[in-house]
Amino acid sequence: MNAKIIDGKAFATKVRQKVAEHVARLTADHDLAPGLAVVLVGADPASEVYVRSKGKMTVEVGMKSVEHKLAADTSEADLLALIDRLNRDQTIHGILVQLPLPNHLNEDLVINAIDPAKDVDGFHISNVGLLATGQKSMVPCTPLGCLMMLRDHHGSLSGLNAVVVGRSNIVGKPMAQLLLRDSCTVTIAHSRTKEIEALCRGADILVAAVGRPEMITGDWVKPGATVIDVGINRVEGDGKSKLVGDVEFDSAAKVAGAITPVPGGVGPMTIACLLANTLTAACRANGLDEPEGLTA
Repeated sequence: MNAKIIDGKAFATKVRQKVAEHVARLTADHDLAPGLAVVLVGADPASEVYVRSKGKMTVEVGMKSVEHKLAADTSEADLLALIDRLNRDQTIHGILVQLPLPNHLNEDLVINAIDPAKDVDGFHISNVGLLATGQKSMVPCTPLGCLMMLRDHHGSLSGLNAVVVGRSNIVGKPMAQLLLRDSCTVTIAHSRTKEIEALCRGADILVAAVGRPEMITGDWVKPGATVIDVGINRVEGDGKSKLVGDVEFDSAAKVAGAITPVPGGVGPMTIACLLANTLTAACRANGLDEPEGLTA
């Protein structure tokens, strides 16, 4: 193994520490505690674990944490009414509706009911448009975390060739927009891309966000490239399950200059950036300076 391991878990700890320090100053100087409201509809086990983790870390950095757990058969009208109340609550600066929602609820309608200024997931159509046009917006947490790690490793990203494998609204598209904004030359690859292996081999930065276990192998990676593996896939083998990324780690690590592991790479950064976004939203809502190094 030759690649430097980009330790997302350690980096996320530093991000949370920076958030906590800024929150402490806000509380001391302005009597302001950023508030995050998380809405969970139904009892999906993975979502419940994730929501508990978010709530715990929100409190640890000194923020106000509010959880709304609704029954799986909650009506769309009732959910929208709750979001409206949270939009008008001046003690709440960030609103997150945990996805996926039960099938009877329209995710687009629900997401776009959130005040864009409180949309700490960065999924509202207004934030998507603002990001695409290079304006100030709330940025999706996972791509923001990837960008932070890339900036930390490279310094300037200007002029680097970046390939993003995956075109989802949650990761692929916003990741490409962020890289473009940092003056990379950006290509988005997907299931219909011709000669995708050769395309990836030309990337100085290769971001894998396609949701296919170990799709990208070492012979797809340019020597010395930085590989960011967003994928989290559970696979079965030797009678037990394990988590793997979209990149075949062992072979890629022999070629890459730096690589994120799975687990322990991009994953921990997502919650850290959710806290950073909530802090940013609170500062913007109160006309205060935004925290340095925690935004795109």
